[in-house]
Amino acid sequence: MKLCKALFLLFIYNLSAQQKPIETIYFDFDKYVLTSQQTKVITDFVKNLDTTKIESIQIYGYCDDRGNDEYNYRLSYDRVNTIQEILVSKGFNKSKIIILEGKGRVIIRSDTVEDLHETRSKNRRVDLIAVKKNSYEKGIRNSLKSELNVGDKVLLENILFDLGSSKLTYHSKKELDKIVTILQSKKNIQFEIRGHVCCTPEMYTDGIDRENNERRLSWNRAKTVFFYLASKKISKSRMTFQGCGNKYPLGKGDNLDRRVEFYITKI
Repeated sequence: MKLCKALFLLFIYNLSAQQKPIETIYFDFDKYVLTSQQTKVITDFVKNLDTTKIESIQIYGYCDDRGNDEYNYRLSYDRVNTIQEILVSKGFNKSKIIILEGKGRVIIRSDTVEDLHETRSKNRRVDLIAVKKNSYEKGIRNSLKSELNVGDKVLLENILFDLGSSKLTYHSKKELDKIVTILQSKKNIQFEIRGHVCCTPEMYTDGIDRENNERRLSWNRAKTVFFYLASKKISKSRMTFQGCGNKYPLGKGDNLDRRVEFYITKI
């Protein structure tokens, strides 16, 4: 149990390290509009950002712990939209904003927080997270919104799988729903869906899918994504799929090796 807990904490630490905000904007209680001083923070952010090194920006909104979930999800999303509108009005390229997500309220135990007012004020915020351009290797993108060429691979960090599983997680489905919207607007793109695995012995080229005990885990992951996209009215004629097993580790941790990526075959 202690080992499991340590591994879980290490996973959370690594995840938070990957998701370190490059700018945070704070909001007043129950508000999603900004003062002129708060807006200046965003203006300065745009002026100082080296966009030649940035592939995309992810924007996440939060609320403090007061109010119900439905109201706070709406409020957090309105805060995200406020930031996007200001970024675009100040000259930031809207196509580089690939995730807009309201996270709702940040749950805390008010009786255990030392400075409740300060904690709540820090939870009423929007985080901006930058994804560095070509942060993997040449020819690997992290958004279908990028300028793509035939032969490019699009690696989406949020389409990941649990160990030994080919089932889509809740967050993976949400990410795929965003991809559906992009594919509907870019109807000429054709692609191959490639599944990957981690943590298999060297004598094997693929992992075992615990749902059916087949050693076709990477294949099943790609197939799962294929049929999910098809269920959302993306034409099967635009897509193929295959399993790549453990042949292409990224060297950036097991989580990213349990991935599905898109190989662009036609633009």
